[in-house]
Amino acid sequence: MANRKPYQQAYYPPMPTRATRFWRTNGLYQAWRFLVINLKMVRVISRSHH
Repeated sequence: MANRKPYQQAYYPPMPTRATRFWRTNGLYQAWRFLVINLKMVRVISRSHH
């Protein structure tokens, strides 16, 4: 780690894979994840109100 210099390739994040890019841009998958996350939030909030 001591040999690293600023702005070398090691400082930049890795490029996403083809599959990662697909899932990030897939509208149906994004809608499903949105629904799942919202249901989890509703469950947590409803438990806190009792």
